[in-house]
Amino acid sequence: MKRLIFSLVMLSVGASYGQNIRGPIASPAPGVLDGVYVKEHIPTKKVVPYEYVREADVTWSKRVWSVIDLREKFNHPLYYPLDDINVLGAWNKNTTRWSLWTIIRYHVLWGDLTIYSPYDPEWQDYKDGDQFKYPIIVKDPLVPVPNYYNSDVFKQAVFLYIGSIYRDPAAVPLKSWQYPADDSVIYDPATGNYDAVYPPDDTTWYNSDEIVQYRLKEDWFFDKERSVMDRRIIGIAPVIYERDDAGNIIGFEELFWLYFPECRYVFQNFFVQNRNNDSQRMSFDDLFWKRMFQSYIIKESNLYDRDIDSYKAGVDALLESKKIKEKIFNFEHDLWSF
Repeated sequence: MKRLIFSLVMLSVGASYGQNIRGPIASPAPGVLDGVYVKEHIPTKKVVPYEYVREADVTWSKRVWSVIDLREKFNHPLYYPLDDINVLGAWNKNTTRWSLWTIIRYHVLWGDLTIYSPYDPEWQDYKDGDQFKYPIIVKDPLVPVPNYYNSDVFKQAVFLYIGSIYRDPAAVPLKSWQYPADDSVIYDPATGNYDAVYPPDDTTWYNSDEIVQYRLKEDWFFDKERSVMDRRIIGIAPVIYERDDAGNIIGFEELFWLYFPECRYVFQNFFVQNRNNDSQRMSFDDLFWKRMFQSYIIKESNLYDRDIDSYKAGVDALLESKKIKEKIFNFEHDLWSF
């Protein structure tokens, strides 16, 4: 019965996010096929459901927080191709293959993904954003299904998480920032896409080249029923550089958190570039499932609830991260030592 309930819940979530979500497909002139065959596998792919796990079958688990550094060459499939804002203020993006940030931003604007504030909106506290406590859920009495293109309420609610307006912090509190009203949407009849035109005066929108990291919240566990050590990504957060008033880098800043099981219904329909074979592309969901990225641990569940950088720095922090990974791998290895 529990398995049936779990399956029905996952199917209902998939149905709500899978109706109008499809990856970008090239749209040449009528009668033209841009290639030898129609590439329909990834754009119409369905999510492979997770294996149901009972609490009684999990004999060991560890929660870790890790970082995917997009400056590493191995992680470039998540970073490229870049998008940008052109001189007219319209959002430009590749027609057939998008970066992970372009996918996230596009579906946040359309309301397909729920973003979670990295801080308490009332107190500006950055300590508990990864607990998914502050969802940005927009209800507009004038629009049944609000999104960026049809609701001013939606724009103001999500704007602080995907862009910024330059203001003097001493003069204008953060909570009083408002999304500029002088924006518009242009329709491109050639592609059938709607492009947002952003006010160029003091508005900055985060593009792909500004996303330097993705932070993951994961659970590593041993399932005795299947006799496997498994890992599940719980949440993902895009990260940019944090800068002072002079523009100097002073650290990293999480933009928002996304619930990863929800993201899977979006990531499944977008291509990831294969460096060696264009006919063997996978989806972003496949990339995360197969863990085809490099990451390092920045925190594990611990007694003091502290990050690694609170007691280690520089190379020592990376060695501590490696030590945590080795501890988990050694635990798995010892399970099969007779």
